[in-house]
Amino acid sequence: MRVFCILLQLLTITAVAVCSTEPNVPLAAQPSSHFDAAAATDAWLASVPSAARAKSDAYFEGGYWLLLWDFLYGAAVMLLLLETRLSARLRDLAERVTRFRWLQSWAYWMELAIVTAILTFPLTLYEDFFREHQYGLSNQNFASWFRDQLIALALVLVLGGIGFTILVGIVRRLPRSWHIWGTGAAIIFLIIGALIAPVYIAPLFNTYKPLQNPAIKNQILSLAHANGIPASNVYEVNASRQSKRVSANVSGLFGTERITLNDNLLNRCSPQAIMAVMGHEMGHYVLHHIYNSVIFAAIVVAAMFAILRWAMDWALSQRGERWQIRGVDDTAALPLAVLILSILGFLYTPIGNTYTRTQEYEADIFGLNASREPDGEAEADLLLGEYRKLDPTPIEEFIFFDHPSGRTRILAAMRWKAQNLCLFDRSLLCSNPPK
Repeated sequence: MRVFCILLQLLTITAVAVCSTEPNVPLAAQPSSHFDAAAATDAWLASVPSAARAKSDAYFEGGYWLLLWDFLYGAAVMLLLLETRLSARLRDLAERVTRFRWLQSWAYWMELAIVTAILTFPLTLYEDFFREHQYGLSNQNFASWFRDQLIALALVLVLGGIGFTILVGIVRRLPRSWHIWGTGAAIIFLIIGALIAPVYIAPLFNTYKPLQNPAIKNQILSLAHANGIPASNVYEVNASRQSKRVSANVSGLFGTERITLNDNLLNRCSPQAIMAVMGHEMGHYVLHHIYNSVIFAAIVVAAMFAILRWAMDWALSQRGERWQIRGVDDTAALPLAVLILSILGFLYTPIGNTYTRTQEYEADIFGLNASREPDGEAEADLLLGEYRKLDPTPIEEFIFFDHPSGRTRILAAMRWKAQNLCLFDRSLLCSNPPK
């Protein structure tokens, strides 16, 4: 159900004792009477060693191919389940286990989830473990990584089983309009997932606790209150348990909203970079990006379910007997539904990336105006460049980037700085002096 994972990500907006006191600003990016935003951006990008740039580019560009291989591998697994009639045999087994139809649906889901996890494990192992270590981005040993995989599988078995059972019940009771009611149910699942994730799911993988650094905490809360955000606490998470990536996020809905920094951000960034990142995260909150994403997700799910109904009816009329699938309300039809949704999800990639990238850019601009830390923003962007290509072509950025590229973000920060030079050097004039 990768497409639902993609949609759930729309509801969790992400960005990017402190090691350094100030960003190491390149000469061309320092305030002066001849300050040029484009030259300052080039100077920031040039501060990254060529070997590090090449490594980051190779990692991110490899991800382009992984999008394709993930899709093709997953599609092959679904076709294997259908063509070998293994899906039908799993359904028959579930029906022998219990006479209750709703339990049959759940039993089938568990069987299929376990079989699929086993069949896709080789690619998962390479992509999420070996490749991350190859590029120096992971801190986990195999035992720790495998533990996280088992926890994720358990969540899929339980929470996914509930969702699947409800959706099958809708299809059986409302055969003519199941795609409409299914859309509503899917959106409710996504909202519930976003609601409980920060409180009940995320702590299964990491330890969350109130931010311990009082100076940074007070600065963040002051920035939040200045922007009308009723925050009373900020959380830190031990993300270094898994990765070297710097990150922060705002997650949750309807009272479970939580602003979180990971310990890599706290330990690797200057206070200016931390405040720039937090300004970005507050932008997501103030601009209602999470709630806007719920609406956008509803539109996407509605369109996908409408196409799903038509595609399943057609496919079952052509191949249903060969696959031993009794109809669209047969649990054994799930691999077909996943196959169709994975095709739609693959085609949807540039659309979803563009939507998310637009929100991220809006949050960047809000963060610059709120924190007034353009150099901190550039510092954070370079750290994100450890695993994101810093300077892609426009086509690459449009198709593959769910955040603005490093060049785009740093250029925005330097443009902001060019208009507010007096904030950094009192001898210079501001093009747009603060009121």
